[in-house]
Amino acid sequence: MSKRIQITLDFEEDLEREVTKRFPEYNDFRILSQSLDARGANRGKRPRYQYNLELVKAGEKFSIIKEEFKNLGSLDKKPIIVGAGPGGLFCALRLADYGVPSIIVERGQRAHERMKDIAKAWRYGQFNPESNVCYGEGGAGLFSDGKLITRIKSPYVSYVMNRLVDFGAPEDTAYLSNPHLGSNKIRVLIGKVSEYLQERGCEILYNTKVEELDFVDKKIVGVSLSNGEKLQSNNVILATGHSAGDMYEHLEELKVAMKPKSFAVGVRIEHPRKHMDYIQYGEYTKYELGAARYRLSWENPESKKGTYSFCMCPGGYVLSSGTENNGLVVNGMSNYARNSPWSNSALVVSVEAGKDFDGDLLAGMKFQRKIEKAAYDLSGLKANKKEVPFIELDRFLEGKVGEGQSPKTSCPSGIYRQDLDEVLPSFITAHLKKAFGEFERSLKGFSEKAILIAPETRTSAPVTIQRDRETLESTSHAGLYPCGEGAGHAGGITSAAVDGVKIAMSILKKEKNLD
Repeated sequence: MSKRIQITLDFEEDLEREVTKRFPEYNDFRILSQSLDARGANRGKRPRYQYNLELVKAGEKFSIIKEEFKNLGSLDKKPIIVGAGPGGLFCALRLADYGVPSIIVERGQRAHERMKDIAKAWRYGQFNPESNVCYGEGGAGLFSDGKLITRIKSPYVSYVMNRLVDFGAPEDTAYLSNPHLGSNKIRVLIGKVSEYLQERGCEILYNTKVEELDFVDKKIVGVSLSNGEKLQSNNVILATGHSAGDMYEHLEELKVAMKPKSFAVGVRIEHPRKHMDYIQYGEYTKYELGAARYRLSWENPESKKGTYSFCMCPGGYVLSSGTENNGLVVNGMSNYARNSPWSNSALVVSVEAGKDFDGDLLAGMKFQRKIEKAAYDLSGLKANKKEVPFIELDRFLEGKVGEGQSPKTSCPSGIYRQDLDEVLPSFITAHLKKAFGEFERSLKGFSEKAILIAPETRTSAPVTIQRDRETLESTSHAGLYPCGEGAGHAGGITSAAVDGVKIAMSILKKEKNLD
């Protein structure tokens, strides 16, 4: 029988040598999970690696966790998946595992063509509203840090991780506690997933937008496309991502059950990576510990509002990532090596539905759009409509905009100096200013050498598309399956992918009686 153990080692200790010395009766091991504990390194405490291992003796084999899939055959009408992000692609992948092909409809381009469109937007301001950082093969996750961290508990997490490894992710993706692919590796991997799906009989329609969801007596019968065609199906998975405002408007017209959802709004804070590494690792910066990460949070005792870091991108870039012609939004990204000279993170303040925005069902989306338009309009006055607003942190705290040459930054579309009180609501900037004092106490040096780039508005969907807890179908429209981040049921690449898998299994249970 194999044996599972936990072991903690100094970061310079050799794992294989220590396992051999401590457990001589076992002749092989494999890593089930690995994490770095660098807390206190800036105060001289030595970093440590924490491992979960499986050990075997001679003649024994490692436990095998491999699912077997039986071919259930096609459905009379292929399921239609709207959106080729993690939720949509993994829904299609799980269906294909059981021999059930689907049709994926993606409004944007394939990944390599998206890159060209995005480069034109960043360099020349030639923005394509259908092919950008959020729309296209791979979804918004294609231009992110590629973090696969998730706090959800689901048996499908390991399935997602192992399938990513199958398609080319590094093997440690399956066991690292904070697995990270990077935008460059995700782009290649997603292309392989798409090609595999097509080999398994799936159709993928790129540059094709779903204009309408078609219902008869509140039962889905198919979709109407931007090219005039209609596709029929009694199973439609809606995996459009958290930025598809036009789909939210369509759902409201159809009276699909939705409710406003709270989210968060703020800025990206960017530091030189060497500075951030030093204030985290101290004297251990000289060792190969990887670009330093941090997580910060503080709740204002008066307002009870949280201000927190989100989507930290060590060794990364700040990207302009809007989806509309008259709005600017920022997000973070890094490549696998995390070797950019900068590190950044979102710092956001909670925005509560029914309190900070009120009105109709889509009031949260309108709240986001107002901020994004302000950033765009000011860019038109002070720059070329593609640059995003920034201010040095010390000037932000002093309430002084000042003048001078813009600092160097990772942002490929450029930046312009701006009073962020003219971009963000006053309660956001007020909470940020108070939080920075707390963050500096938690992480000494955090307020130094920093710039703020805005606005970070798309932290999550502004609505929740309601669905049955068991079947995952819309509570108001049969056969419609709200999926992933855009439906308000996930928050990140892994959780969106898991949500797609869960929906696939629900459809197979309904259509094929799969237990």
